[in-house]
Amino acid sequence: MKYVFFGTPEFAAIILDKLVQTGFIPDAIVCNPDRPAGRKQIMTPPPTKILAGIRGFQDKVNMLQPEKLDQKFISSLSKIHDSFDFFIVAAYGKIIPKEVFGIPDLGTIGVHPSLLPGHRGASPIQAIILSGNTKTGTTLYLMDEKVDHGPIIAQKALENYESGIMNYESLMKKLAELSGDLLIKILPEFLAGKIKAETQDEALATFTKKFVAEDGFVKSEDLETAQNQGGEIALEIDRKIRALNPEPGTWTIKDGKRMKLLEAEITSENKLKLKKIQIEGGNPVSV
Repeated sequence: MKYVFFGTPEFAAIILDKLVQTGFIPDAIVCNPDRPAGRKQIMTPPPTKILAGIRGFQDKVNMLQPEKLDQKFISSLSKIHDSFDFFIVAAYGKIIPKEVFGIPDLGTIGVHPSLLPGHRGASPIQAIILSGNTKTGTTLYLMDEKVDHGPIIAQKALENYESGIMNYESLMKKLAELSGDLLIKILPEFLAGKIKAETQDEALATFTKKFVAEDGFVKSEDLETAQNQGGEIALEIDRKIRALNPEPGTWTIKDGKRMKLLEAEITSENKLKLKKIQIEGGNPVSV
């Protein structure tokens, strides 16, 4: 099969690893350019590029890291193959023009970690945790010019989803593994033309947003109530801590300083118990 994998962060790397380990090695990997990271701002490659080095297949694929998906990028694809069977897009991080996702013969498969048409948009995993939903999963769909809008080719719910316990990191990894397994199962049938895509029900569509630092703020009085009295406010803050760490983070103001709320749990009395915090200028500490 001739295909290109578009993906940048750890979510994409987990999916790509499953595909490669099964023998589905892409002709090219498209990811964001290396970026400065950490306090020392060291140039760091994205997780999908790092994976190629770890698994030793970097010499077998074309590694493309364009700033823009312009005509120059399209020309670079044409030098690899005259045509492609399909593309896969999993958390690439850039808007893909119709001119690009329309290149492959069978279309471009988008991987979205929610049960579409619910939670379309940039932050489905965070939104699912914040909502308190007890059901989630992943969707494979054919991309069109609208966000997460195209017809669905496969969908699977996540079994044993611990909605009151899992945080962003743990849920992200579970949904990435589920997505990779679903792709491995579906791709041979997709290539053989045995899958009929189904149009999404627009009446059921919901949308997420990109979360910013202000979304992670917790009022000190709300935090005190959650710790001492518990109730719904404790559940809300717990979901916020689990959903918005590590980025953009959950925080409050204590003694005039910013305090990050890194980890918490709900006690048997339905109260919030902080487990790990970080005072501005200090290191993370257990409490």
